[in-house]
Amino acid sequence: MRKFTITLSLLAGMLTYAQEKTAADTTRVHTIEEILISKKVFKKESDRFVYNLGNTPIAKGNTAFEVLKQTPMLSSTDDTNLKIAGKNNALIYLNGRKSNMNPESLVQFLKNTPAENIQKIEIITTPGSEFQVESSEGIINIVLKKKTTDGLNGNMRMATAVEQYVAPSASFSLNYRKDKLGISGNVSTSQNTQLQDYILRNGNETAFNESRGTITDPNQNLGGYLNVDYQLTDRSNLALAWNSWANRSYGSAVDLFNEITSLSGKSYSISRSTDNARSYNNSVNLNYELKTDSLGSKLNLNAAYLNYKRFQYTDNRSILSDEFRNDLGMSKQVFQHLPQIINNFSGTADYIKKFENDFTLSVGGNYNKTKTDNDTRTETYYLIPPFPTESEPNHFVYNENIYGIYATAEKKFSEKFSGKIGTRYEITSSLGTSDNAQNPEYRRIERNYDKLLPYMSLNYGIHQNHNLSYAFSSRMRRPSFWEINPVRHILTEDNYTQNDPFVRASTYYNQELTYMFKNAYYLVLNHTYAKDIINQVPLQRDIERNGVIYKELRYIRTNFGDKQEMSALLGMNRSFFNQYLTTNLNAGVQQNRNNGSLSVDPTTGDLFPEYRNNTTSTSLLIQTSNTLRLDKAKTWFLGVNYFFVDKQQIELGMLKSLQSLDVNLKKIYENWTFALEVKDLLRTNIVEIEDYQENGNYNYVKNDQFRRGVHFSLTYNFGNQKVQKVRKIENAAEDIKSRTR
Repeated sequence: MRKFTITLSLLAGMLTYAQEKTAADTTRVHTIEEILISKKVFKKESDRFVYNLGNTPIAKGNTAFEVLKQTPMLSSTDDTNLKIAGKNNALIYLNGRKSNMNPESLVQFLKNTPAENIQKIEIITTPGSEFQVESSEGIINIVLKKKTTDGLNGNMRMATAVEQYVAPSASFSLNYRKDKLGISGNVSTSQNTQLQDYILRNGNETAFNESRGTITDPNQNLGGYLNVDYQLTDRSNLALAWNSWANRSYGSAVDLFNEITSLSGKSYSISRSTDNARSYNNSVNLNYELKTDSLGSKLNLNAAYLNYKRFQYTDNRSILSDEFRNDLGMSKQVFQHLPQIINNFSGTADYIKKFENDFTLSVGGNYNKTKTDNDTRTETYYLIPPFPTESEPNHFVYNENIYGIYATAEKKFSEKFSGKIGTRYEITSSLGTSDNAQNPEYRRIERNYDKLLPYMSLNYGIHQNHNLSYAFSSRMRRPSFWEINPVRHILTEDNYTQNDPFVRASTYYNQELTYMFKNAYYLVLNHTYAKDIINQVPLQRDIERNGVIYKELRYIRTNFGDKQEMSALLGMNRSFFNQYLTTNLNAGVQQNRNNGSLSVDPTTGDLFPEYRNNTTSTSLLIQTSNTLRLDKAKTWFLGVNYFFVDKQQIELGMLKSLQSLDVNLKKIYENWTFALEVKDLLRTNIVEIEDYQENGNYNYVKNDQFRRGVHFSLTYNFGNQKVQKVRKIENAAEDIKSRTR
């Protein structure tokens, strides 16, 4: 349930989680001798890290996903999402194009792709101008080898996780190629129930609240994709892709016990809510690619349609209670109908021209037209005298048009020195209208703005064992569509989140200096300046109800000042003892400088005591992933992974230190893979945030998501594993899809 995630997703960008490290192989390669590789396996180019998988033996018998988790600077927290060190969830590109699959389907594709098909993996920490602006968290580009073998192959996978509840999942994938035609498809399903335990405290010396309880969120998922690719001529291809995903979350429940202390004494209440929600995501993408010469120049055209629907119904009840949590009768009931419908039409055009003197020029543009329709209704019933009733309908419609063009130039001046420059120019025109806004100012919100985003990268190979590179990137983050829908999501009677239709796009300026030694050790110095960051800000004030003073707390989703992040990361990726032990180690220091203040609810105009965050914190980060091969036949593997991040200041306050220890065991038998993993073994991955203001207000959040659990999976690969994969195409609507989440 998105509405109760009080910006704890902030943590994703600050942690480099430990990951499972595997080096599985099939028994048919037992007789292959290990070869010492002298070529560069991991190197730094002008704008990216490159992991040449063809120069390492770990590809034999592995899948693409397993190899990605062993790639330097990459990690996975849950065997689903891939992260780049210091970034949020990375975008996945295939052969230089965004994947049009939703995240769940994409994972199944990667787990069904033989690693022998991969030529190299590129890790782009500072995306260039050719990438659309939402690519601010980093990009992983998988470059596939070209194959001509026809045939059929597939993958079946069953898994279960046991945490507080049992979470089963299953998937089935097929890939087929015949002459000029390629078809791939997948269907997958999963079921899980997430349990979270909360402690929420806020107030000051004279009045404060404390809420304790649980949030339970059951989910059922069903999705899949179908991709069809046809080679029109030796130089041109046409492809059609369809992706679909559905989620059903019925019976989500909130159960919180509230203790309110004021000058007049203590009072008690219970907040109970039930939530029924379902969502559907469907997208269709048509792609045309034309190779214009033998040097690799090409034209790429995309057209896409995206339809996203989410329907949510909530029943929020405030119940009178005593200190023993006895139910003394309901005092207030709020019903909410919160639908959201998004339709998007988009197109992109890219032309890459390559010249014989190692010079490449790229130009292109994109257009996105989006309409979101949010016809919300809130009905409030007071069950105590004088029994008033309140009705708050609000039909909020948001239309947005985005026009973008870019140009980049890349030159290899010598074997040692190369560089790349570029810029992207984007124009945004938007109009939001509200039929029932209380303030006339909020009934029509028109925004027109443009942004020029330059980019530059330089790479210098000082010596065979030494490489130095620098990159500057400017990006922009537009608000997600749910963030601008002006609705309240209720947690307790006096504690809720509030979205902001006036929220502006954020701008990010990133600089990165990298030194690499012997393609195994690296130092990364990073500085990021973020302007008008979008975040949730805790505003609280005194309110009077029935002669009693209470503390009202609103988590306002809006722009909240600027932020700087500076970090120094030392890394190592090496194998020891004749490749029996593989270690990926990162250790670093990060400093956060926050500068923001807010005293007015931008949607209602209500005044609050000013909330300020002008603090600086420095924290230590350690992450290590280790894989131990237990037998000479390469069929048994033991993984031990650990991370620790020191306390640090974030937008909501001081985040206390976090750590986690994960252990896994994997067995390979012919085409079968058996895996068993225990996550958060010491049960130390629990979030705590604490904030004290100069005006005397404080706020405390403790969130336990019960991350410790046992995971088991069984995978079987069948058919001709040398089938050429369907040419993956960029989804022109992917930039918009990311804003629906």
